[in-house]
Amino acid sequence: MELTIRDAKPDDAAGIVAVFNPIIAARSFTLFDTPFSVETERCYIERLTERDIFHVAIRASDDAVVGFQSMSPFASYTHALDHVGVIGTYVDLGSRRQGIAKSLFPVTFEAAQRKGYEKIFTYILADNPAALATYQKHGFRIVGKAERHANLHGRYIDVIIVERLL
Repeated sequence: MELTIRDAKPDDAAGIVAVFNPIIAARSFTLFDTPFSVETERCYIERLTERDIFHVAIRASDDAVVGFQSMSPFASYTHALDHVGVIGTYVDLGSRRQGIAKSLFPVTFEAAQRKGYEKIFTYILADNPAALATYQKHGFRIVGKAERHANLHGRYIDVIIVERLL
């Protein structure tokens, strides 16, 4: 699949939501449990800070958003963690295993280094081995497990914590 990876724009909101909401509805791939509206997503993109990173993967054949990756500072309450970012990666359910995440990671890593990040951190649901394998393939290592960390739809789920040094 031929892709263009670029910064997200407010006009991408509908495409991002079209990817994100089915992932949320599947109830097995993300800690998010409430769907997003196009307007909420548009406002989020408009309010990104200089340190935020938000890339979309656009399929060349039809200009559709088929994935996205976002990264934000780990904490805003202290400068001691300014070098750490939290990342999320989402790929259209019907477009998985076609190199979308593989295309997003290097672009995000380069932007993260340019913005002064030295470490990337994220949480992966323990019952999502495909996501864990994807992150590990891109240099992340497991640093911990938080038991019963998420309560999604009345079910407790362990969360795997991974990090990657840049």
